Amino acid sequence: MDPISLSIFSSRIESICDEMGALLQRVAFSPNIKDRLDYSCAVFDPAGELCAQAAHIPVHLGSMAYAMKSIVQDVSWQSGDMLILNDPYLGGTHLPDVTLIAPLFVENRLLGFVANRAHHADIGADSPGSMPISRQLSEEGIVIGPQKIMEKGQMQQALVARLMGGLRNPEDSMADFRAQISANQRGVSRLQSWITFLGADAYLQSLQSLNDYGEKLATSVLASLPDGEYRFRDYMDDDGLGHEDIAIQLSLHIQQGQVSLDFSGTSAQVDGNINCPLSVVAAAVYYVFRCLMPDYTPACAGSFRPIHISAPEGSLLNARYPAAVAAGNVETSSRVVDVVMGALAQAAPSLIPAAAQGTMNNLAMGAEASAEQPAWDYYETIGGGMGASAQGNGLSGVQTHMTNTLNTPIEALEMAYPLRLTQYALRKDSGGKGRHCGGDGLIREYEFLADSCFTLLTERRRYAPWGLNGGEDGCRGHNLFNGKALAGKVSLCAKAGDRLLIETPGGGGYGSKQDGSSCP
Repeated sequence: MDPISLSIFSSRIESICDEMGALLQRVAFSPNIKDRLDYSCAVFDPAGELCAQAAHIPVHLGSMAYAMKSIVQDVSWQSGDMLILNDPYLGGTHLPDVTLIAPLFVENRLLGFVANRAHHADIGADSPGSMPISRQLSEEGIVIGPQKIMEKGQMQQALVARLMGGLRNPEDSMADFRAQISANQRGVSRLQSWITFLGADAYLQSLQSLNDYGEKLATSVLASLPDGEYRFRDYMDDDGLGHEDIAIQLSLHIQQGQVSLDFSGTSAQVDGNINCPLSVVAAAVYYVFRCLMPDYTPACAGSFRPIHISAPEGSLLNARYPAAVAAGNVETSSRVVDVVMGALAQAAPSLIPAAAQGTMNNLAMGAEASAEQPAWDYYETIGGGMGASAQGNGLSGVQTHMTNTLNTPIEALEMAYPLRLTQYALRKDSGGKGRHCGGDGLIREYEFLADSCFTLLTERRRYAPWGLNGGEDGCRGHNLFNGKALAGKVSLCAKAGDRLLIETPGGGGYGSKQDGSSCP
């Protein structure tokens, strides 16, 4: 294809992903989806290769790109079908992230798939928010293996009844599931209209051209990096069940536009829930290398072809069933980003920033139904500091790397749940100092207005976000309950009037202060 036609094709297919996401947000019921935007949408080809994605959640999209081929290949697809799944060992990430996949047929010919993935705060775990301190997968909620929630356009009511029967507030949850179904239906409808106009063969040929172009761009960028082997190691604070200093080790090999990442030397899987499937590791790796590519690089499978990943089976990054994985998707993926960037900083120090906050500061909370209050489940991640770079200071109070969600507005939170936000501010001077300073973290304090329970899954409470090229480390995070320090991973119950305060980490600094400083 000529460059202009290819650019138009790429933008058109990405716009369909954007429209799917806009519909999902507007129709969804929960603040988790409509306010925090914890969802992602993408389009795939007939083999399950990624064609396009919206700029949604990196950990969702990269893992879908890695796992979709194995999900769709053994299904007998018909027009009007829709598959649902959340099993991390069969293509998911962690149980709250529920994926819906719909086939795209034009004139009885299977031409691809649309998919969306959204986070459900209630997926059936015993602890509110469905992010427990767990030892195995079954403790984290309802495990949904790939199965059809719609068949030939008809909702499978028996399956829906089983799913809703395990949730605290099934009416609200079903509203979010229907929003996901509607988003896929919109994507299929838009693609069918476009392909009918364009022609099926022309559409598939254009996808091939897009993938070839993406691969060429990616190879060119990777070829600009110096060949060699680069090693880096970082640590998870703990697994919440007594295991500390859990290593993630990488050997990164770059040669003539191809990269291989070998995570041998990483700790074995642990009792706690910071384990993750290899698809989550792939998402983190893809994200880092995508950041090195030009903005116009298409988000398609071809752009990731030069990247090869391996991790020992049974390790933290390639866990065996039924290891618990709830925090692997959010916390361990963040550390994988730090490790990959730490290795790349040796090859291209001017391109790589210092470590960002390195955690999503996960907070899940809620309560069972009572005479005064219906059952409720809520989950959010909290921003922090971004690492500084050769280009300037890191941003303050933002979500970093593997999450691209918004904060939940105070008004939305207080309107929906028995909570009051008593503080929400930047955590001054928490970013690492240097020639450029890391971004500051956040302070967020909650007052419980009714008896509730909560779970924290947080990192960088023991190991600080590292500085780069002489820059200082960012400040570690802290969790406080009624003024007393809490562990990074903990589950507790609160009485009305209790307060939970979370101070999130700052980003690492870049360069020595002796060379001058641009810090605020």
